[in-house]
Amino acid sequence: MSVLSPAFPGRDDFLGHPKGVYVCFFTEMWERFSFYGMKALLLLYLTKYHLFADGAGYDLIGAYGGLVYCIPVIGGLLADRWLGMRKAVVFGGLLLVAGHAGMALEGVAAVSEGGVVTRDEGALRTMYLSLALIVMGVGFLKPNITGIVGRLYPLGDPRRDGGFSLFYAGINLGALLASLVCGYLGETLGWRYGFGAAGIGMLLGLAMFLWGQRYLQGHAEPPSPAALRASVLGVRREWTIYLGAGLGVLPLAWLMWAAANGAFALGGELSLALVLMLVVLLVVLGWFTWFVTTQCTALQRRQMLALMAMIFMCLVFFTLYEQTYGSWVMFTDRLLTKDLFPSLVHAPGVLVWSDSLAENVGLFVGTAPWSTWGLLAMPVAFVMAVRASERGATSAARTIFLGVAGVMVALVLRDSIVLPQTAGSLTYLGALFLVVLAPVFAWLWATLAKRGRDPSKPFKGALGLVFGGLSFVPLALAAQQVGETGVMASVWWLVLAYLLLEIGEMCLAPVSLAAVTELSVPRVVGLMMGMWLLATAFSETLAAQFGKLAALDVPEGETWDLALAAAGYADLFWLMMWIGLGCGAVALIVSPVLKRMMRSA
Repeated sequence: MSVLSPAFPGRDDFLGHPKGVYVCFFTEMWERFSFYGMKALLLLYLTKYHLFADGAGYDLIGAYGGLVYCIPVIGGLLADRWLGMRKAVVFGGLLLVAGHAGMALEGVAAVSEGGVVTRDEGALRTMYLSLALIVMGVGFLKPNITGIVGRLYPLGDPRRDGGFSLFYAGINLGALLASLVCGYLGETLGWRYGFGAAGIGMLLGLAMFLWGQRYLQGHAEPPSPAALRASVLGVRREWTIYLGAGLGVLPLAWLMWAAANGAFALGGELSLALVLMLVVLLVVLGWFTWFVTTQCTALQRRQMLALMAMIFMCLVFFTLYEQTYGSWVMFTDRLLTKDLFPSLVHAPGVLVWSDSLAENVGLFVGTAPWSTWGLLAMPVAFVMAVRASERGATSAARTIFLGVAGVMVALVLRDSIVLPQTAGSLTYLGALFLVVLAPVFAWLWATLAKRGRDPSKPFKGALGLVFGGLSFVPLALAAQQVGETGVMASVWWLVLAYLLLEIGEMCLAPVSLAAVTELSVPRVVGLMMGMWLLATAFSETLAAQFGKLAALDVPEGETWDLALAAAGYADLFWLMMWIGLGCGAVALIVSPVLKRMMRSA
C-alpha cells in the first residue's frame, strides 16, 4: 500500500471520529509543542540572557507573534489555489524544523558594563533568521492542517463541533507539554536544551503527518495537479512557490531585527512588521468585500458576514489571552511564588556536564521531566491502536490508546507538583485546563444539543469574552496585595486566572474554528482560515502594546520599585478586564442577529 493510498474501507473511524482527525491532532500537537515551547522561553530568554529591555522584548514578541498568524493568509491562499493542503503542511513542517534547530544556537550571554550592553550579534542574527523560518513555516502549516479537519466531516455531521474540540485539545496538549518540558529545560539545564527539545518535537510532528497521509481520504490533495505542474518563468509552479517562500524568509528576518532594535518605527510605535500586517489586512478586507458582494448568493453573504463577526470576537479574546506569554509571564517571574505545593517539590542537584556524550545523555535522561517520555509514547500508542483496529481488535485499540493517555495524565500531574516551577513552565496551566475542560465541554454541548438547548455559536463567543475579562480579576487583586504588603503573592491567584481564561477559550475558540469550515464558501476555506489567523496576528501585536504599559526599565545598578511595579500591573489587568467585559456585553446583545444570519435557510 502506498503512502497516499486510501485507508481501509469501512474502518476509518477511531473512538467515534475519522482517523485523519487524530493524525491532524498529533501533527498539530507536536507543532504546538515546538511553537509554545519556544514561545514560553522567548521573552525570558531575551530579557535575561541577551539583556533586552522589557519594551524591546515586547516589541519583538509582538512582531513575531503577529507575523506568525499573518502569513497563514498567504499560505491558505496558495494551498487553495495550487499547492493543496497536504503539500503545504509538509513544506511548512520542514521550515519549522529548520527554524527551531536554529533557535538552539544560543551563543554567548550578553554582559552589561557601565550601562553599555554587549551582545553576541552573530547569535542574534541566527535567532532573527530562525524566527523568520518559523513564521513562514507556520504560515504554510497551520491554516491547512485545520482546514483538513473540517473536510474530514460531511456537511451537517453532528460530530463536527466535537471533532474540533478534540483537535483543539491536541493543540493544547502540545502547549501544556511544551511549557512543562521546554520551559523547565530552558531555565534549568540551559536555553539551548529548551529550544532544542522544541525542534525535535516539530521533527516528530512532521513524521506523524507523513505516516498518516492515507487517512486524509484524499481531501488534502492539490485542486489541479496540471496547474501545479505548469511552468512559471521556466520553473514548475510548485517549485516557484517553494523558492518564493524561501526568499521571503530574508525580509521577515530583517523585520524581526527592526522590531527588536526599534528601527524604522513610525511614530516610535508603528513597526514595519505592523505596517506589513496592516497592508495584508487591507488587501484581505478588499478581497472579502469583493467576494461577498459579487461571488456569493444572499445566503452565503449572510453566513460570511456572520463569520467575520465571530473572527472579530476572536481578535478581542486573543488580545486578552496573549497576555499569558507577555505580562503574565513577567508578573509571575517578579511578583508571584512559583510552586503549587512547595513541601512536595524535589529540587534537582547541581548539574555538571562532562566531555562524555554518554554521561551527558544519561544526565539529561535522569533530569528531564517525566512528561517527556509520555509525550513520546502517545503517538506511538496511537499508531499501535490504529493497527490493532484495522485488524478488527477494536477493544484492544481503545485499551492501548486510553491506557497510555491515562499514564500521560499521571506524568503531567507528577511534574507539575514535584518539579520546581518557573515563570516559563507555569504557562502550562492554561493548556492543562484546556485539556481537562475539552471533554467536559464536548459532553456539555452534545447534551444540550440532544435537549434542543445548545447555545448558538455567537452566544458561546460572547461568553468567551466575558470569562476572558474576568480572568484578569485575580491577577489584579494579587498585584494590589503585593503593593500593599511588599510580599510575593501566591501562585494560586495565577491558577484561578488561568481557569477563568480557559473556560472562556473553550466557549469561543473551538466553535469559531468550526464556524470557519462550516460557514465559509467551500472554495475559500483555506483563505478564511488564514483570515481567522490574521485576527490572531493583530491580537498578538495589540497584546504586546498593552503589555508595554506595565514594562519595567531599570537603570544598571538600581533595583526596581516593588510597589510601583505592582501598581503598573494592577492598572493593566483592570484595563484588560473592562475590555473583555465590555466587548462581551456587546456580543451578547448582537448574538441573536448573528444566529439568524448563520442559518442555512
